Amino acid sequence: MSKVTDVILVNEQDEPIGVMEKMEAHRKGVLHRAFSIFIFNSKGEMLLQQRAVSKYHSGGLWTNTCCSHPAPGEDTLMAATRRLHEEMGFTTLLEKVFDFTYLAEFEHGLTEHEFDHVFIGMYDGRISPDPMEVKDYCYKSLEEIEATLQSHPQKYTTWFNIAFPKVQQWAVENLLKKVV
Repeated sequence: MSKVTDVILVNEQDEPIGVMEKMEAHRKGVLHRAFSIFIFNSKGEMLLQQRAVSKYHSGGLWTNTCCSHPAPGEDTLMAATRRLHEEMGFTTLLEKVFDFTYLAEFEHGLTEHEFDHVFIGMYDGRISPDPMEVKDYCYKSLEEIEATLQSHPQKYTTWFNIAFPKVQQWAVENLLKKVV
C-alpha cells in the first residue's frame, strides 16, 4: 500500500500551484486536490464505508466508498483507481461526474480545504477492505442514506454531506432509470 505524503496545492480553477506535505496542508487549511469515489451496485445501492477510528480526522464516521489525494504528478483518475483498490480491495471503471470545493475545520486543529473530483462507478463483486482504513462497509439505498442524513448528519463526514445531494441527483438521472 502506498501512502501519499505530499498533496497538490491548487487554485480555485484546480490549476497546480505547488506541493505541500499532507498534514501541513491540513494544519494550514490550504486548498489542495482530492477525489471522492461513489460506487453503486446493480440494485442502485451506494457502497458506504465507515472510516477507521484511527484516521487523522473523521474517524468512525460513515462516508462514500473511498476518498484520498493524488500524488504530485499523478493523474487524478489513476490515483482514484489505485486508492479504490488499496482501500476497498477492488477496481472498476470510474467516471468523473463533477467537482466541488469545500472548507471544513476538524478536531486537533486540522482543516480540509479541498478541490474534490467526484468519480462514480458500478460494482457487484467481492469487497476486501484494508482494516487500517475501513472499520466497516455496507450498501444502502439512496432513500435510506437521505433519511439518515436528515436525522443524524453527524454520523457522516462533512464532504459526504456536501456531495451526496448532487450524487443522488446524478444517480436518479443516470443510474436508477436503468436499474430494474
